[in-house]
Amino acid sequence: MLKYLEIETAPNPTHSIIWLHGLGADGYDFQPIVPELNLPNNLAVRFIFPHAPQIPVTINGGFVMPAWYDIKADNIEGRQDAEGIQTSTKDVQELINQEKEKGIAASNIILAGFSQGGAMALYVGTHQEEALAGILALSCYTLLPNDVPFETSKSTPIMQMHGTHDGVVPIHLGEASRDFLSQSGFDVEYKAYPMEHSLCPPQIKHIGEWLTSRLT
Repeated sequence: MLKYLEIETAPNPTHSIIWLHGLGADGYDFQPIVPELNLPNNLAVRFIFPHAPQIPVTINGGFVMPAWYDIKADNIEGRQDAEGIQTSTKDVQELINQEKEKGIAASNIILAGFSQGGAMALYVGTHQEEALAGILALSCYTLLPNDVPFETSKSTPIMQMHGTHDGVVPIHLGEASRDFLSQSGFDVEYKAYPMEHSLCPPQIKHIGEWLTSRLT
Protein backbone atom coordinates (compact mmCIF):
# COMPACT_ATOMS: atom_id res chain seq x y z
CA MET A 1 0.00 0.00 0.00
CA LEU A 2 1.07 3.58 -0.60
CA LYS A 3 2.71 5.39 2.30
CA TYR A 4 0.69 8.38 3.42
CA LEU A 5 0.26 11.19 5.90
CA GLU A 6 -2.89 10.94 8.04
CA ILE A 7 -4.62 13.79 9.86
CA GLU A 8 -7.83 13.44 11.89
CA THR A 9 -9.81 16.56 12.72
CA ALA A 10 -11.52 14.79 15.64
CA PRO A 11 -11.56 11.32 17.23
CA ASN A 12 -13.53 8.51 15.57
CA PRO A 13 -13.78 9.99 12.05
CA THR A 14 -17.03 9.45 10.18
CA HIS A 15 -15.79 10.89 6.86
CA SER A 16 -12.61 10.58 4.81
CA ILE A 17 -10.87 12.78 2.25
CA ILE A 18 -8.12 11.18 0.16
CA TRP A 19 -6.07 13.99 -1.41
CA LEU A 20 -3.55 13.28 -4.21
CA HIS A 21 -0.64 15.67 -4.78
CA GLY A 22 0.80 16.86 -8.07
CA LEU A 23 3.85 15.76 -10.05
CA GLY A 24 7.10 16.05 -8.09
CA ALA A 25 5.40 16.85 -4.77
CA ASP A 26 4.45 14.53 -1.91
CA GLY A 27 1.69 14.00 0.63
CA TYR A 28 2.93 16.88 2.77
CA ASP A 29 2.17 19.37 -0.01
CA PHE A 30 -1.45 19.91 1.01
CA GLN A 31 -1.15 19.23 4.74
CA PRO A 32 -1.24 22.98 5.57
CA ILE A 33 -4.62 23.43 3.87
CA VAL A 34 -6.56 21.43 6.47
CA PRO A 35 -7.10 24.25 9.02
CA GLU A 36 -7.68 26.76 6.20
CA LEU A 37 -10.75 24.85 5.03
CA ASN A 38 -12.71 25.88 8.14
CA LEU A 39 -14.66 22.64 8.29
CA PRO A 40 -17.30 22.45 11.06
CA ASN A 41 -15.85 21.60 14.46
CA ASN A 42 -18.33 18.78 14.90
CA LEU A 43 -17.30 17.12 11.63
CA ALA A 44 -14.82 14.31 12.27
CA VAL A 45 -12.75 13.87 9.10
CA ARG A 46 -9.76 11.67 8.37
CA PHE A 47 -7.49 13.26 5.74
CA ILE A 48 -5.28 10.83 3.83
CA PHE A 49 -2.40 12.44 1.90
CA PRO A 50 -0.61 9.62 0.04
CA HIS A 51 2.90 9.83 -1.41
CA ALA A 52 3.16 8.83 -5.08
CA PRO A 53 5.85 6.29 -6.02
CA GLN A 54 9.24 7.47 -7.29
CA ILE A 55 9.48 6.84 -11.04
CA PRO A 56 11.41 8.24 -14.04
CA VAL A 57 9.39 10.97 -15.78
CA THR A 58 10.09 11.27 -19.50
CA ILE A 59 8.99 14.90 -19.86
CA ASN A 60 11.57 15.81 -17.17
CA GLY A 61 14.47 14.06 -18.88
CA GLY A 62 13.88 10.76 -17.12
CA PHE A 63 14.54 12.29 -13.70
CA VAL A 64 13.17 10.12 -10.91
CA MET A 65 10.52 11.89 -8.86
CA PRO A 66 7.16 11.28 -7.15
CA ALA A 67 4.61 10.71 -9.92
CA TRP A 68 1.32 8.87 -10.32
CA TYR A 69 2.28 7.95 -13.90
CA ASP A 70 4.84 8.88 -16.54
CA ILE A 71 4.27 11.86 -18.83
CA LYS A 72 5.76 10.90 -22.18
CA ALA A 73 5.03 13.95 -24.35
CA ASP A 74 5.23 17.73 -24.18
CA ASN A 75 1.45 17.86 -24.38
CA ILE A 76 0.69 16.41 -20.95
CA GLU A 77 -2.58 14.81 -22.03
CA GLY A 78 -0.93 12.95 -24.95
CA ARG A 79 0.71 9.48 -25.07
CA GLN A 80 -0.76 8.50 -21.74
CA ASP A 81 1.08 5.96 -19.61
CA ALA A 82 -1.70 3.37 -19.42
CA GLU A 83 0.31 0.93 -17.30
CA GLY A 84 1.30 3.61 -14.78
CA ILE A 85 -2.24 4.93 -14.57
CA GLN A 86 -3.62 1.48 -13.87
CA THR A 87 -0.96 0.79 -11.21
CA SER A 88 -1.80 4.04 -9.40
CA THR A 89 -5.50 3.33 -9.81
CA LYS A 90 -5.06 0.07 -7.88
CA ASP A 91 -3.01 1.89 -5.22
CA VAL A 92 -5.63 4.61 -4.71
CA GLN A 93 -8.41 2.04 -4.76
CA GLU A 94 -6.67 0.24 -1.90
CA LEU A 95 -6.84 3.44 0.14
CA ILE A 96 -10.56 3.79 -0.59
CA ASN A 97 -11.14 0.16 0.38
CA GLN A 98 -9.12 0.65 3.57
CA GLU A 99 -11.36 3.54 4.63
CA LYS A 100 -14.44 1.45 3.93
CA GLU A 101 -13.00 -1.38 6.05
CA LYS A 102 -12.59 1.14 8.87
CA GLY A 103 -16.33 1.79 8.70
CA ILE A 104 -16.43 4.86 6.44
CA ALA A 105 -19.23 4.48 3.90
CA ALA A 106 -18.39 5.21 0.25
CA SER A 107 -20.95 8.01 0.42
CA ASN A 108 -18.76 9.67 3.10
CA ILE A 109 -15.50 9.51 1.12
CA ILE A 110 -14.21 12.34 -1.06
CA LEU A 111 -11.41 11.84 -3.56
CA ALA A 112 -9.44 15.03 -4.23
CA GLY A 113 -6.35 15.90 -6.22
CA PHE A 114 -4.26 18.65 -7.75
CA SER A 115 -2.77 18.61 -11.26
CA GLN A 116 -1.58 15.04 -11.99
CA GLY A 117 -3.21 14.01 -8.72
CA GLY A 118 -6.43 15.64 -9.87
CA ALA A 119 -6.33 13.67 -13.10
CA MET A 120 -6.00 10.49 -11.04
CA ALA A 121 -8.81 11.56 -8.70
CA LEU A 122 -11.10 12.01 -11.69
CA TYR A 123 -10.09 8.69 -13.22
CA VAL A 124 -10.43 6.61 -10.07
CA GLY A 125 -13.45 8.48 -8.73
CA THR A 126 -15.50 8.08 -11.90
CA HIS A 127 -14.86 4.34 -12.00
CA GLN A 128 -16.42 3.44 -8.65
CA GLU A 129 -19.27 0.97 -8.43
CA GLU A 130 -20.60 2.92 -5.43
CA ALA A 131 -21.11 6.67 -5.51
CA LEU A 132 -18.65 8.68 -3.47
CA ALA A 133 -19.44 11.86 -1.55
CA GLY A 134 -17.64 13.76 -4.27
CA ILE A 135 -14.59 14.29 -6.46
CA LEU A 136 -12.54 17.49 -6.13
CA ALA A 137 -10.42 18.02 -9.26
CA LEU A 138 -8.02 20.96 -9.13
CA SER A 139 -6.06 22.33 -12.10
CA CYS A 140 -6.16 19.06 -14.01
CA TYR A 141 -7.31 17.27 -17.14
CA THR A 142 -9.06 14.05 -18.00
CA LEU A 143 -7.45 10.63 -18.36
CA LEU A 144 -10.71 9.23 -19.71
CA PRO A 145 -10.47 8.24 -23.38
CA ASN A 146 -13.61 9.11 -25.31
CA ASP A 147 -14.01 5.58 -26.68
CA VAL A 148 -14.19 3.85 -23.28
CA PRO A 149 -17.73 3.65 -21.86
CA PHE A 150 -18.45 4.17 -18.18
CA GLU A 151 -19.68 1.08 -16.38
CA THR A 152 -20.01 2.77 -13.03
CA SER A 153 -22.13 4.97 -10.81
CA LYS A 154 -22.59 8.45 -12.27
CA SER A 155 -24.18 9.96 -9.18
CA THR A 156 -20.89 11.13 -7.64
CA PRO A 157 -20.81 14.96 -7.83
CA ILE A 158 -17.67 16.51 -9.29
CA MET A 159 -16.19 19.91 -8.48
CA GLN A 160 -13.59 21.12 -10.96
CA MET A 161 -11.50 24.26 -10.37
CA HIS A 162 -8.91 25.81 -12.65
CA GLY A 163 -6.75 28.90 -13.05
CA THR A 164 -7.39 31.09 -16.08
CA HIS A 165 -3.63 31.77 -16.38
CA ASP A 166 -2.47 28.18 -15.86
CA GLY A 167 0.68 27.65 -17.94
CA VAL A 168 1.22 24.03 -16.84
CA VAL A 169 -2.25 22.59 -17.46
CA PRO A 170 -3.89 25.10 -19.83
CA ILE A 171 -7.45 25.96 -18.92
CA HIS A 172 -8.80 24.56 -22.21
CA LEU A 173 -7.88 21.09 -20.91
CA GLY A 174 -9.92 21.66 -17.77
CA GLU A 175 -12.84 22.90 -19.84
CA ALA A 176 -12.59 19.90 -22.17
CA SER A 177 -12.61 17.59 -19.15
CA ARG A 178 -15.69 19.35 -17.75
CA ASP A 179 -17.51 19.07 -21.06
CA PHE A 180 -16.61 15.41 -21.56
CA LEU A 181 -17.71 14.39 -18.09
CA SER A 182 -20.93 16.41 -18.33
CA GLN A 183 -21.75 14.86 -21.69
CA SER A 184 -21.03 11.44 -20.18
CA GLY A 185 -23.75 11.98 -17.58
CA PHE A 186 -21.82 13.20 -14.54
CA ASP A 187 -22.91 16.13 -12.36
CA VAL A 188 -20.03 18.59 -12.80
CA GLU A 189 -19.68 22.01 -11.17
CA TYR A 190 -16.88 24.18 -12.56
CA LYS A 191 -15.15 27.28 -11.20
CA ALA A 192 -12.32 29.34 -12.72
CA TYR A 193 -10.05 31.77 -10.88
CA PRO A 194 -7.60 34.47 -12.08
CA MET A 195 -4.49 32.51 -11.06
CA GLU A 196 -1.72 30.31 -12.43
CA HIS A 197 -1.06 26.63 -11.62
CA SER A 198 -1.79 27.00 -7.93
CA LEU A 199 -4.50 27.69 -5.36
CA CYS A 200 -5.77 31.08 -4.23
CA PRO A 201 -7.55 32.25 -1.03
CA PRO A 202 -11.04 32.64 -2.58
CA GLN A 203 -10.70 29.16 -4.05
CA ILE A 204 -9.67 27.64 -0.71
CA LYS A 205 -12.76 29.24 0.85
CA HIS A 206 -14.94 27.71 -1.88
CA ILE A 207 -13.27 24.32 -1.42
CA GLY A 208 -14.07 24.37 2.29
CA GLU A 209 -17.67 25.31 1.60
CA TRP A 210 -18.05 22.58 -1.01
CA LEU A 211 -16.47 19.91 1.23
CA THR A 212 -18.78 20.95 4.07
CA SER A 213 -21.83 20.71 1.81
CA ARG A 214 -20.82 17.22 0.69
CA LEU A 215 -20.00 15.85 4.15
CA THR A 216 -22.87 17.25 6.22
